[in-house]
Amino acid sequence: MLFLKVRVLDIDLENLVLINFEDLKNSQYFPQDRVVVEFKGKEVIGILHSSTTLINRGEIGLPKKIVSELGVKEGDVVTIKHAEKPRSISYIRKKMDGNKLKKEEIFEIIDEMVEGKLTNIEISAFVTSLYINGMDMDEIEAMTIRMAETGKMVNWEGHIFDVHSIGGVPGNKYALLVVPIVASTGLKIPKTSSRAITSAAGTADVVEVLTRVDLTIEEIKKVVKETNGCMVWGGALDLAPADDITINVERPLGIDPEPLLLSSVMAKKLAMGVNKLLIDIPTGYGAKVKTVKEASSLARKFIELSDRLRISTECAITYGGQPIGRAIGPALEAREALVALEDYKQAPTSLIEKSLSLAGILLEMGGVAPFGEGKDLAEEILASGKAHDKFMEIIVAQGGKEVSSDDIELGKYSADIHSPIDGYVTKISNAGITKLAKEAGAPNDKKAGIYLNVKVGNKVEKGDVLYTIYSDSEERLKSAVKLARIVYPIKVEGMLLQRISRF
Repeated sequence: MLFLKVRVLDIDLENLVLINFEDLKNSQYFPQDRVVVEFKGKEVIGILHSSTTLINRGEIGLPKKIVSELGVKEGDVVTIKHAEKPRSISYIRKKMDGNKLKKEEIFEIIDEMVEGKLTNIEISAFVTSLYINGMDMDEIEAMTIRMAETGKMVNWEGHIFDVHSIGGVPGNKYALLVVPIVASTGLKIPKTSSRAITSAAGTADVVEVLTRVDLTIEEIKKVVKETNGCMVWGGALDLAPADDITINVERPLGIDPEPLLLSSVMAKKLAMGVNKLLIDIPTGYGAKVKTVKEASSLARKFIELSDRLRISTECAITYGGQPIGRAIGPALEAREALVALEDYKQAPTSLIEKSLSLAGILLEMGGVAPFGEGKDLAEEILASGKAHDKFMEIIVAQGGKEVSSDDIELGKYSADIHSPIDGYVTKISNAGITKLAKEAGAPNDKKAGIYLNVKVGNKVEKGDVLYTIYSDSEERLKSAVKLARIVYPIKVEGMLLQRISRF
């Protein structure tokens, strides 16, 4: 056992415990050891790290989260002692060996993950084991239920609708049209969304340009009672906290194991009290799912899992081979959505087509429209202005004010990228466009992003503007323009694709 003086660290690493290298060397502890930090009867689990310069001998560096949980202040003396090895480590190893986990074993892994008893290395091992060995539906069901139960659970009366895209396509702002269309018919649709993980703008980032998205559960219920809908950030609600923990591991590894994809979506819907769900699966070159066959397989798994959770679910396989609409980046996407709500005939066809198709399915699921007629009703609601009015109601109820597309400010610096040749647009790289938008500053810079002047199939002449890059930083804009010359996300080719000679 060690007795050390607290040094408060201005960092967000949740379970870091930092002590001087000499103190560590002369003790019975080792780096990466799991320890209990105790102060006046309160205990927190931490992971030991050492430093030769940041922490003096006799001190212990604690991040703000641990400081808050223990109720300590700078200079207080805490004790550290060995913590018991989590039971779930043996279960993680079992899954690494390719064996099926029991429900109780999965519950233990999720519980200890949420309680902070597992290190990032151990969580990474679990995520990687799912990527390599997978899970059967019994395991996925157990993981989904426990992920939901470890956070807050929201209860509603009656049917609660939602629509969720598995992502992977830039400019996927359909929710800003679908939610008000559905809500205007009286169906309740409390839409919770994520911020960008690997994209240039999550739905929550786009809506945040217009209004608050960090609502509490009580505030969400008030907004839904008033308007039938909302568009909020799920991260503010403590829904399925294990999902956020695994995402933080998946991101640097660049993997998205199917069991976690299924559990991630369904755990949050289960926690939010959704019982009528539509899953959007974008498919095509550059999307997460490449073929209709793969998409159909994933859709069947979503529906099987939903049946087990007693959530009525349908899936829509949508085209994801190029960006949806022309705008990529929070402010640009907010402006394009407003244009669609103000006069849908002025908006990109791909955005309108996708939004009306998804809204139509939800209207049919809710019994508002007969089977096969939902899309027509959705178009009628959009054309009449009812969706626009409902959208403004929701924006105001969440703390914003009524705005028009002309009110949306874009980055003060911009650069046009021109076509180097005459020809046709044969490909737009989703990954390349996303990379450029992020280089320009999106999503942190809400005004940064890309506006596409062309789509696949368009004829262009040399010198025509292919797309415009926006940023609020002149330096970031220059960096994005430089990257554009390397990435070349829009491919223009002439009719002569290749010449082969006999010589």
